[in-house]
Amino acid sequence: MGRTSDARERILTAARTLMLSRGYSALGVAGICAAAGVPKGSFYYFFASKEELAVAVVEEHWAGQRAEWTRALGEDVPPLLRLRRLYEVTEAGLRAGREDCGAVTGCLLGNLALELSTTTESVRERLREIFDEQVELVARTVAEARARGEVTVADTGAAARALVAQLEGRVLLAKLYDDPGRLDALWADSLALLGAEEGRAAEAV
Repeated sequence: MGRTSDARERILTAARTLMLSRGYSALGVAGICAAAGVPKGSFYYFFASKEELAVAVVEEHWAGQRAEWTRALGEDVPPLLRLRRLYEVTEAGLRAGREDCGAVTGCLLGNLALELSTTTESVRERLREIFDEQVELVARTVAEARARGEVTVADTGAAARALVAQLEGRVLLAKLYDDPGRLDALWADSLALLGAEEGRAAEAV
């Protein structure tokens, strides 16, 4: 059972790495198995198709990312500080990825959302659910900031959607320009979007 589980994990790890560097469409089963160091037959033992593998990769990636988001947005500090911490964690991840791969690879979820915008419905549906989860996590933080009088935005749900979209857009630009520093303006832009009071914003810097 251990060897079987190890082979599946190697396929998932190889697929995730290749999806980040090459995208989904350019991948083939043979290439994934070669990168994973497993026989091609092993792929179909675990996955019925490349699409099914992509969903599994997305699930595993989001499990790790959700844990990061939950820690970053934990209630140990005021809400605006949590939001800033989320941005810092995201930028640190981009920088670490750049060191490992030699270039900013962006967000796996965002990359797939762009590439599969008109195809592969099962992957698209799961990505939509994940981005909704991200919005919900951020919305709770924004709602608390509003209750504390730290921001003046009226619709916390709409604000959270805008913040997640803004974050994803900045990550996309970081990938395009191969520069994690593209996230530097994100904090100031977010404060403006939220209508944060100047004094409260200063406390969160």
